[in-house]
Amino acid sequence: MSEPGSTRPRLDPLARRSWTDLGPRLASAAVLLLIAAIGLYLGGIIFGAIVGAAFAGCYREWERMVTLQPLTPVGAVLIGLVGLSALAYPWFGLFGTTGIVVAAMLVATVAAGPRSWRVAGLLFYGIVIVAIMALRGRATWDVPGSFDAGLWGGLFLGTVIWATDTGAYFTGRQVGGEKLAPDISPGKTWSGAIGGFALGTLAGLVLWLLIVPVSPWWIGLVLAASTSILGQAGDLAESAIKRRFRVKDSGDIIPGHGGLMDRLDSLTFGAIFLFAVGLLHAGYDAIASGVLLW
Repeated sequence: MSEPGSTRPRLDPLARRSWTDLGPRLASAAVLLLIAAIGLYLGGIIFGAIVGAAFAGCYREWERMVTLQPLTPVGAVLIGLVGLSALAYPWFGLFGTTGIVVAAMLVATVAAGPRSWRVAGLLFYGIVIVAIMALRGRATWDVPGSFDAGLWGGLFLGTVIWATDTGAYFTGRQVGGEKLAPDISPGKTWSGAIGGFALGTLAGLVLWLLIVPVSPWWIGLVLAASTSILGQAGDLAESAIKRRFRVKDSGDIIPGHGGLMDRLDSLTFGAIFLFAVGLLHAGYDAIASGVLLW
């Protein structure tokens, strides 16, 4: 009990818990998950169109952030090329996507504006697009009895990242506590990071045991844990860049989440990691199989 006359406010343990954005977050997440699931299942040009639209939107937010001005004709061209790079993958593969990304980087190099930041964004999103499209690979769901490694590989990535984000959100809001990186992202806590890691790893391991029971469980554990950690690292990296440009949210297109960059940042590092694992284990033509089958 405070002394008479004291002006020190009483601490309310519930004061830090703000759930006002929960409804919009859940509604937006449901819509995004449905779109992602449809695209992942169908694969091919449909999946390429969804990935292209998503990361074209991400680059639009990147362009606005690094230029600190309204969208210019050059920015619009770069956005279109990012979207086209994913859409081209089902038809022309790695070389088609790479060629379009390189063309976009050349445009950014000769145009006026923050060349290095534009090129960095185009290169990064180009790598992410290749990683995601290669992980999905060709759709084989229409062949009876076939194992569509791309479908399950994409589902593994999405499950780990979604569970990590969910665990971090609810644990951080409910438990609170010590800040994880207050100079980069003041809202993130160690409790949220641990909760996200635990749920993401567990969800990934359970899915692994269900879809590839012939593969060693400990590999699934390592891959799920690594993907979860890298998902949170991607989130922090985006927060650091936003802090560099003094931007709170990359956009406001998704109610309760902010921009597309805010929603997809945790997916990027995880996708690149699984792409690298699959590439080293089974080669470029079998990325998802290289991730799942051991």
